[in-house]
Amino acid sequence: MKASTINTHAILSCRNVWKVYGPEPEQYFVHGEPSGDQAELAARMRRDGHIPACVDVSFDVHKGEIFVIMGLSGSGKSTIVRCLSRLIEPSYGQITFEGVDLLSMSPARLIEIRRHKIGMVFQSFGLLPHLNVIDNVCFPLKLQGLPLAEQRTRAQRVIELVGLEGREDNFPHQLSGGQQQRVGIARSLAVEPDLWLLDEPFSALDPLIRRQMQDEFLRIQRLLKKSIVFITHDFLEALRIADRMAIMRDGRIVQVGTPAELVVNPVDDYVAEFSRDVPLVRVLTAKDCLAPGSKPASLSSKDGVPMATPLEDLLPKLAAHPRGLVVTRPDGQTTGYLNSLSVVAALSRKADQPGEPDKAQAGLQR
Repeated sequence: MKASTINTHAILSCRNVWKVYGPEPEQYFVHGEPSGDQAELAARMRRDGHIPACVDVSFDVHKGEIFVIMGLSGSGKSTIVRCLSRLIEPSYGQITFEGVDLLSMSPARLIEIRRHKIGMVFQSFGLLPHLNVIDNVCFPLKLQGLPLAEQRTRAQRVIELVGLEGREDNFPHQLSGGQQQRVGIARSLAVEPDLWLLDEPFSALDPLIRRQMQDEFLRIQRLLKKSIVFITHDFLEALRIADRMAIMRDGRIVQVGTPAELVVNPVDDYVAEFSRDVPLVRVLTAKDCLAPGSKPASLSSKDGVPMATPLEDLLPKLAAHPRGLVVTRPDGQTTGYLNSLSVVAALSRKADQPGEPDKAQAGLQR
């Protein structure tokens, strides 16, 4: 199984990555490559007492997007995010970051990449208890060897960004869980990373604080537009923050797509189960509700909505414009139109069986 083609337009590309735990994982890789069908090979590994934590995992992360990886406990999502930074060494595969092969880097070069290019936030806050807030945030900058004045300036900037101004001299035990996580986020942002890896950063927080931290995270992303890999087991959290998402099961990527694509067209019952109770108005957008055919001449371009407009925001607009609405791309050009019938057709797709072709969608997408 040769590694598939790397996407040169992606900031991060992961191709055919395996991570196998056990006494002799190398026996399954003939001449350095996995031998045989991936599903059969993974099953054989398990019968032999090995654990294939990641099985032929491939995906791309585009510049400025939030790519969410989710799955149940033990699905392999935390393992793959650690493979991306080589905190865990993959058994096989290829990972490129900004066009450079991470797996062939020397240890010294990898340390430099982690210190300057990649920010990481984990579920356990990992704050140094003997350092106050500003010194915790300064710590990675100190490792970079920056002058003290620059460390303080950059640390203060991100402390204000995450809303902790006035807490600079507090120690971790003097902060709430949400505040401690903000310190962890500020510390990872202080290095001004090009890639941001977050492994279930909010799962240890109470529900209300978790929601607030999601809002804060999205606010920061609107300002900084980072390229992000975000790990979660919470589908509703993924819906709130994801540009695209991947579902993992037993170490494999089951499906990759936008939240709307996964909700409307799940490839199997496993993916469908995640989205069973999700209201479609929360995930469908104008581009998912396009009507077939050309835009009627009676529709004015002034009655236009961006293609990314959520359906829950479209409904009152559609009520005010019963003839329909023009749908526009980010560049302002018309991509089609929608009306009440096309919205109903989009909503009705939820009744389709998982994995079957969506005939209604074929007529609506352009």
